[in-house]
Amino acid sequence: MELDDDSKKLIDQFGVSLIDLDDIKKTRLNEIHFFRRGVIFGHQGMESILDAIEHDKPWAVMSGIKPSGSFHIGSFMTATEIIKLQKIGARAYYCIADIESWEDNGISFEESIENSVDNLADVLALGLDLDRAYVWRQSEEDIVKKVPYVISRYVTNNMMRGIYGDKAFGMYLATLVQVGDIILPQIMEKPMPTIVPVGIDQAPHLRLTRDLTRKYSEKFILPAASFHFLLAGLDGSPKMSKRFPNSYFTFNEPLKAIEKKLKNGFTGGRDTVKEQKELGGIPDICMIFKLQYYLFVDDDKYLENIYNRCKSGDLLCGECKQKCVDLVTKFIEEHKEKKAKYLDKAREILQA
Repeated sequence: MELDDDSKKLIDQFGVSLIDLDDIKKTRLNEIHFFRRGVIFGHQGMESILDAIEHDKPWAVMSGIKPSGSFHIGSFMTATEIIKLQKIGARAYYCIADIESWEDNGISFEESIENSVDNLADVLALGLDLDRAYVWRQSEEDIVKKVPYVISRYVTNNMMRGIYGDKAFGMYLATLVQVGDIILPQIMEKPMPTIVPVGIDQAPHLRLTRDLTRKYSEKFILPAASFHFLLAGLDGSPKMSKRFPNSYFTFNEPLKAIEKKLKNGFTGGRDTVKEQKELGGIPDICMIFKLQYYLFVDDDKYLENIYNRCKSGDLLCGECKQKCVDLVTKFIEEHKEKKAKYLDKAREILQA
């Protein structure tokens, strides 16, 4: 996988370090497919996390979801990263970003609560261990709402405009609340390494958070970040977007709708079967392959086999798509059954 020009600029500008896959093989992070496959390609300050893992010290992973709609592929990616990091030792902190949802999407706290319950039930169904997790709604967590008062004296209008552009003041405030989310583990417990899984587009915000953490408390350990590639749209569009319904699917969609989107997905296939058999396909640009590589398949050998068969011309797109359809729809169907059992628990946690 290659970085685009925008990502390269962010890496240069905000001090993101590229991950060495050979180094990852020597750590427990290699158990997580996002790391060993290079889907997570960069980091800021991850040395503190590796030290905590190696010496069995406390550490945390923090991220969350904006409750503006149904759980989708992007939500799944971040939640899976959190759960896998939790399984190798992290304490998980999961935020329901309803303040951001209000400021960015105009969704009131009352309106967003049903989405919040629904989203959290998805995460619980994926395997979040509540015994080693803390879940909160921004609008109900006093700590994260107080952090902006403490750090705002170090923030200027020019700083915020330089990072986020010209926004309504409420959006600037929401970003400072997110700083509170990220340092919440260290406020609630004690200074500890904390990693935040994000896309490379969040590098500016993580840089700001690290700078403000220094000023909030000299005792705190600067938050680390891991940066993952973002999936392009299933239909071949540059990114998944609600403006392009066929570019993504949510976990609440009917299985038939998901199946249709997958069958219409962009592939690296040739124009004809004859050409494909002679020249081979191009799995590196195929969204059906990437969907499995990024998210739905943990077995590296299975993926290697698909990749090689595609490139050799032995595997045609119809067969490959059908296998992906079967795999994904089975996963979603089983997930929906698990999720139904967690809705009441999610409502209880969020006191909704």
